[in-house]
Amino acid sequence: MGDSDTLKQKLAETIELADKVTTTLDELNIPFKQECGDLKSKTIKLSSLLRQASAATSELYLQRPMWSIVPQTEHVLYEALLLVMKCHPDNIKKRIFSIVHVSAIRKTSSQLENSIGDLTWLLRISNPDEDHGSENHIHILPPVAFNDPIIALIWELIASLCTGSLEDRSDAAACLVSLAHESDRYGKMIIEEGGVGPLLKLMEEGNSEGQNNAARAIRLLKVINSVVILITSASMRTPDLPAGLTHL
Repeated sequence: MGDSDTLKQKLAETIELADKVTTTLDELNIPFKQECGDLKSKTIKLSSLLRQASAATSELYLQRPMWSIVPQTEHVLYEALLLVMKCHPDNIKKRIFSIVHVSAIRKTSSQLENSIGDLTWLLRISNPDEDHGSENHIHILPPVAFNDPIIALIWELIASLCTGSLEDRSDAAACLVSLAHESDRYGKMIIEEGGVGPLLKLMEEGNSEGQNNAARAIRLLKVINSVVILITSASMRTPDLPAGLTHL
């Protein structure tokens, strides 16, 4: 997993690729005007979302989902660029190839739509109070997490721990308690995705309910991996636990 500078560079490369797809569509006299117009509009939308995401690469709680979303988005854009080049009229020799190309364009359009959904979701959890133009791209889950919905839930709960009100942070900690209690696998995922630091911070500055929920979560996670908890605690220089929570 790279640091924020590496992630920012990856985003810059992906934005450049998106712009290349758009300019290539503009420069070539490509058939299938309707389908290619759809590709272009979605690529422009994706480029805008990538630029917004680039401003948030320093946020630790966003880096884990970004490293899942951005490389996949880059791959989709690369495939889109190859497809656009193949659709150049000089490369279409027979009408049967045209049918294949139309099908491929529609498939790529669907993949671009998924990437738009991923990035819209990412920006929403980074600042749920802002409008990111998501009225047509609201996903209960980001498409990148369709095969493992719990990972998206954990990402979102950790984001709430970092950006929410004290009440929201307390609720997020309570949800993490439920997940860690339900499955050791979920507990390990919470640790791996960076949930320990925000929980320790909530123990320090939350209200009484939030401190209690965070303490319960840490207690469960400590059973799963006490080494990670101790290292994270030391790195944060966490002060003495609030009264009543020293039994951790």
